[in-house]
Amino acid sequence: MKLFKRFLKEWGGIILIMTLLVLSRLFLWSNVRVEGHSMDPTLADGEVLFVVKHLPINRFDIVVAHEDDGNKDIVKRVIGMPGDTIRYQNDKLYINDKETDEPYLADYIKRFKEDKLQSTYSGAGFEGDKGTFFRSIAQKAQAFTVDVNYNTNFSFTVPEGEYLLLGDDRLVSSDSRHVGTFKAKDITGEAKFRLWPMNRIGTF
Repeated sequence: MKLFKRFLKEWGGIILIMTLLVLSRLFLWSNVRVEGHSMDPTLADGEVLFVVKHLPINRFDIVVAHEDDGNKDIVKRVIGMPGDTIRYQNDKLYINDKETDEPYLADYIKRFKEDKLQSTYSGAGFEGDKGTFFRSIAQKAQAFTVDVNYNTNFSFTVPEGEYLLLGDDRLVSSDSRHVGTFKAKDITGEAKFRLWPMNRIGTF
């Protein structure tokens, strides 16, 4: 008994902290690695994000969602809330007929207007076939945000209980335009903080 009490005195606090960390990891937070370029330039390929679970889903949040029947986690931005009518017209977003700014797209839209992102998709990270493919997509697009048929004017009606998710690099992102809206149960958390790389640690 004395040995047990001594053990608890010396190690009890550490054990409690470790237990709380494990439980919080299971139920309250997680981390996810960004794969691909669909969230450029906000988030880059390979970055690791701190994700908080069980938060309310708000418009323009960056969230993690299950795709392919839960076999794949994707990182996208919430554009459409349940019941919304979302319309794009020549790179202008209209939510329930109200024009709404998307400041996180400003940099890439500017580059698109300059040279259709040809120099961007020729830089680091876009070597080989990937860069060639991205440049070809951008070259034939008439706007930065287009639907699957390259229409510059299109709309969605978001079903109740579901969300429309889009990537920030609209030209190369596979998102709700391709796979449809996401149910609330498929959205696992909100990305709140960048953990890696070291030179990019912080909020976004």
